[in-house]
Amino acid sequence: MTRKPHDQFAKQYLEELLTPLGNVETSREISPEIRQVDVWFVPTPSPATAAENLGLLGRMATTACLLEPSAIHPTPPRYSTAKAS
Repeated sequence: MTRKPHDQFAKQYLEELLTPLGNVETSREISPEIRQVDVWFVPTPSPATAAENLGLLGRMATTACLLEPSAIHPTPPRYSTAKAS
């Protein structure tokens, strides 16, 4: 169980979306150094629904993959207007 509500929501959301396409495990431990990944997905040979319905996520789900959703959005790079001397 996670202490961050957005993390738990993202795991549940991805699990709901990907379950018709294959096997979904949340908070899966991986080795050799014990760590947890948020979502581990393995597609089934004949999914119950078309992966194309999920757009980019569906394309990612055509093969086994790890998914690590993040609540931190990327910030745009900062550019300096000062000229190099």
